[in-house]
Amino acid sequence: MNQTQQILFDEPGPRARRRIRIATVIGAVALVGALIAAVQQFASHGELAWSRWEPFTTWPIWRYLLNGLWATLKAAAATAVLSGAFGLLLALGRLSPNRPLRWLAGAYVEIFRTVPALLLIYVTLFALPAYGLNFPLFWKLVVPLVVSNAAAFAEIFRAGIQALDRGQTEAGLAVGLRRSQVMRLVVLPQALLQLAPSLVSQLVGLLKDTSLGFVVSYTELLYSGQVLSTYTQLLIQTFLVVSLIYLAVNASLSKFARVLQARNGRLTGRGRVAAGPDAPTPATSAPSTSATSTSTASSPDPTSPSTSPDPTSPSSTEGSTAR
Repeated sequence: MNQTQQILFDEPGPRARRRIRIATVIGAVALVGALIAAVQQFASHGELAWSRWEPFTTWPIWRYLLNGLWATLKAAAATAVLSGAFGLLLALGRLSPNRPLRWLAGAYVEIFRTVPALLLIYVTLFALPAYGLNFPLFWKLVVPLVVSNAAAFAEIFRAGIQALDRGQTEAGLAVGLRRSQVMRLVVLPQALLQLAPSLVSQLVGLLKDTSLGFVVSYTELLYSGQVLSTYTQLLIQTFLVVSLIYLAVNASLSKFARVLQARNGRLTGRGRVAAGPDAPTPATSAPSTSATSTSTASSPDPTSPSTSPDPTSPSSTEGSTAR
């Protein structure tokens, strides 16, 4: 168990680990039983017959579904870029020393974190055209998702910036940088590196939000599956295939997030090893330095010309004559 896990919760003891193993086994058995029952029901109703799965071995069906996946990825990419940039501005606004700006950014985040994305899509679809704002079909999906996800990105960015040591900001100000330069050159690069796993994980939820495109008839993956099931009369088979596509894409993003998290953990571990766990702080190293210098000054160096007596010097000769 790493240090972060130890902070979040205590390590379970032998009895707790035994209960966890028992609950895991019971849950796995129940899941396997449910899958077996579902397969038996599908088989009894003829849903596993090859004739009902054969259309999904043809290229036209997959081309249609892949076009829907491409539309989903385009909407997700546009939403991620715009909501990420807008969320970063909101995070900087919430951290601004300007009180009105901080209040406005905080009010936006608190309001749109609680409003469902579906409600925002309905506003874009029905309310805004009455006032002359009729977006194209693509933007009727993207704009509400940007408004909703920008609040979530803002909280992620704000948490990452505040998690950095204040010494980073103070060091930048001490060398003469302005506060904006410190944020742009010192704080944000480190915060974005640490936040990369969280940002990728947020993309998983954002990708699933694009399935709301069926409300505006945007031909993303789920809407394409709905149209395909109506055409082929293969409802269960179509949505199982669509679910597997979503599972593959989201699992890839989750794996990428875990890889980034492990990489950041290795970089942090290397930094701690390089710094050394027992490295003295300036407050404790100063007395030892002064003590060392004092002892060095008080103890003569036999190899130094200034401390070794010269038998040929007049002072040495006078001393020997006096003796």
